[in-house]
Amino acid sequence: MENYTMAGRTYRYYGPQAPLYPFGYGLSYTTFTYRDLVLSPVALPACANLSVSVVVENTGQRDGEEVVQLYLRWEQPSVPVPRWQLVAFRRVALPAAQAAKVAFEVTATQRAVWGPPWRLEPGAFTLFAGGQQPGQER
Repeated sequence: MENYTMAGRTYRYYGPQAPLYPFGYGLSYTTFTYRDLVLSPVALPACANLSVSVVVENTGQRDGEEVVQLYLRWEQPSVPVPRWQLVAFRRVALPAAQAAKVAFEVTATQRAVWGPPWRLEPGAFTLFAGGQQPGQER
């Protein structure tokens, strides 16, 4: 084997074609909504950690569990990177009509890209919080 690139060979590096069953795909007997995504600090020094919180609410009529997922997308990377990177997740059990605040910490290591070597890129990135990959329809 001479070509070791991951482009087109794993869900992280697919082009515009989405995988048939992406991470987080599945059925639930209730529905969830997300609100109040909070970042601290808003302007992040290069080597600092980022605190993220989001409120998830069970809007259905049954108790349920949701896997809250946090994804990161680099806006203008200088090297090839995935479309988005799963940086954290947490399973939350919620009774019907209840909400919970879920907190994450995104470390500098999780924001690093392979250059080589591993390095932190200056510039903007976007965070997505939800029960599935960004843009995915259940």
